[in-house]
Amino acid sequence: MTSRVSRLLGTRLPIVQGGMQWVATAEMASAVSNAGGLGLLSALTQATPEDLGREIERCRALTDQPFGVNVTMLRTVSPPPYERIFEVIVGSGVKIVETAGNVPEAVFARLRAAGITLIHKCTSVRHALAAQKRGVDLVSIDGFECAGHPGEDDVPGLVLIPAAVRALRLPVIASGGIACGRGMAAALALGAEGINMGTRFVATREAPVHEGIKQALVAARETDTRLMFRTLRNSARVLANAVSEDVLRLERRDGGATFDELRPLVAGARGRAALQSGRVDDGVVWAGQVVGLIDDVPSCAELLDRMQHECRERLAAAARLI
Repeated sequence: MTSRVSRLLGTRLPIVQGGMQWVATAEMASAVSNAGGLGLLSALTQATPEDLGREIERCRALTDQPFGVNVTMLRTVSPPPYERIFEVIVGSGVKIVETAGNVPEAVFARLRAAGITLIHKCTSVRHALAAQKRGVDLVSIDGFECAGHPGEDDVPGLVLIPAAVRALRLPVIASGGIACGRGMAAALALGAEGINMGTRFVATREAPVHEGIKQALVAARETDTRLMFRTLRNSARVLANAVSEDVLRLERRDGGATFDELRPLVAGARGRAALQSGRVDDGVVWAGQVVGLIDDVPSCAELLDRMQHECRERLAAAARLI
């Protein structure tokens, strides 16, 4: 299945794995790359830039196929050492980088100068246009259905994908709300030239999370996610559990809640521990509405093979209607 996305990335399939914190490790990324997609490492999962360098080398030892690194740039009181992170990425010879968040133009220029193919993840057309102006190669457009931060515009993929395709010259990767070949076929019909999946890849055999988490995703329905931080204008979609309900209860009280009040509930270390222990109610578990479409835990190879065949079948069936 060839498109501008697969040609730019050098992959057999135009399918990209989300750069999920705590999940996007060498085991995950290499499995997706070996299955024909693009695996991504999460830079912020690693404790230090030096650890990231070692993870890149681990991934190289596990696959001879293209893979990349995701760097999400957040505005925080104590930001990660982004300068050193990009030094390690460039110095390690990484060929593909996915960025997200508020990325300075100088970062894009530096990565372009190193010959790196740039994907930028956006949640709105206006941000995608700004990324195109700054010289990225591909835009991953993230609909309201997605896990993580969907932005504040609340536009779902059925509208956001064709709106982005219409506005951009660049190839568009559809992200959010896709977990099967039917969703992939729909994204391609809307004009996207590839897809990105996060939640679906968590429920694969190679994902480095506890089986209890994977089975929780299998058991969940499309109504079993929650949007936290709406009152803080930093919306975040997560799996419904005891932690998300506690957060929402605090946000709904008179006067709302500050992030400092919510921090103990949503701390990253607590979420990471839940992924490792399988105790779903112990921390935040990021998940999109596609949990309602997940009913098994295949290998990445089985998943991508199944998806491409189903995608072809659905596109052919749609063509027969004309």
